[in-house]
This record gives sequence, structure tokens and C-alpha cells, in this order.
Amino acid sequence: MNSNKKVVPEAKAALDKFKMEVANEVGVNLKEGYNGDITAKQAGSIGGQMVKKMVEAYENSIK
Repeated sequence: MNSNKKVVPEAKAALDKFKMEVANEVGVNLKEGYNGDITAKQAGSIGGQMVKKMVEAYENSIK
């Protein structure tokens, strides 16, 4: 069973764009396609910043 199934497949492009923007903000050079050469710390900083921004956006939407 694949648990990585996208609930909204159309959101992939938007998430990829968001990831690239956040990577640029935190100073990680991501490229299209394979990025297995970045460190776990760099990947974590991208993911952490993405979550932070999504939580902020949600909190702002419920105010």
C-alpha cells in the first residue's frame, strides 16, 4: 500500500513551486528533479519552513 498518494494530484505543481521558493529563502539551492545531494539538515530546514508558513497562513485565515 502506498501512503504517499496525493489527495489532490493537481496540487503537486503548486507544492513544488512553494518548495522551490522556500528553499531559496533558506539558502538551499534546489534544482528540478533529483536533489539527493542536499543534506538532511538542508531538507529539514526547507520542510520546517514550509510547515511554518502553512500554519501561519491557516492561523491568518481563521482570524
